[in-house]
Amino acid sequence: MDTSPWRAQFVALAAVWGSSFLCIKVLGHHWPPIYIALGRITLGAVFLLAIAAVRRAALPRGRIWGHIAVNAILMNAGPFTLYAYGETKVSSVLAGLWNATTPLITLVVLLTVMRDERPSRRKLAALAAGFAGVAILIGPWRGLGGNALIGDLECLGAALCYGFGGPYTRRFLSRRPESGIALAAAQLSVAALVLAVIAPFIASPSLTISSETVAAVLMLGIFCSGVAYVLMYAIVRAAGAQTFSTVTYVIPIVSTALGVVVLGEPLAWNQPVGAVVVLAAMAYSSRSAAAHAPVSARVNAARNSAAAAPYRTR
Repeated sequence: MDTSPWRAQFVALAAVWGSSFLCIKVLGHHWPPIYIALGRITLGAVFLLAIAAVRRAALPRGRIWGHIAVNAILMNAGPFTLYAYGETKVSSVLAGLWNATTPLITLVVLLTVMRDERPSRRKLAALAAGFAGVAILIGPWRGLGGNALIGDLECLGAALCYGFGGPYTRRFLSRRPESGIALAAAQLSVAALVLAVIAPFIASPSLTISSETVAAVLMLGIFCSGVAYVLMYAIVRAAGAQTFSTVTYVIPIVSTALGVVVLGEPLAWNQPVGAVVVLAAMAYSSRSAAAHAPVSARVNAARNSAAAAPYRTR
């Protein structure tokens, strides 16, 4: 009885984040990609600012806003825009599967750029298997020319943003005294401001308003970029950051099912197989690292992960 609420929240969070790729595809037929990102981020910021006001959660002050601005670009403005552009060229199914490569890219960043972890044989083996999974996901034997390759690269760029944003969050924001909701509201507000400044220089705001587009942007903004943070924060508090992180394995299932069933998009055999190989490799790496770490290191890692979790988004 005590564990049932967070389990329902977990399912809801996976469904919300998994449906974001469907909503982006729907809006992509009517709105320029940059305005899809701007619309969802603005609505998400307004929602979280309202939640922060109700909870009387004070927004951060001082120099921390510089780190918030960097994180806003890496975790919100950048990936949301790149996924919106990517889905003009590839299916929502493929975009959702590209999102599954985020743990792989994060591990690469931690091992090479941040150097927060040692490149053990297990991690190197997991990386090799992960990149093999990416190769299967791309399917080079099908051809790599045309807009599809550009769309793949844009989705890869979005995953790269998350790969850098996760470690950046852990290093500079995870130990802040402010609540996760307050930091997330500040982050989305900055991301909205950034896109509001650059959007008019990229595309004209020719937005088709209909029941379909309104429903899609509300889903993206209020639920995928707003309610998701509230669910995420509750799951981390109730079940822990490691349990929450397993949502990564469920999101591609939801996005693939919606793309195939609702939009009638094709699904090649290599796409889910490649994503499964990537996720299996990262799961192997995570389990092996946790099993061989000292108890104190495992406790500290869990605390850092729990602190960083409220700033991840899709």
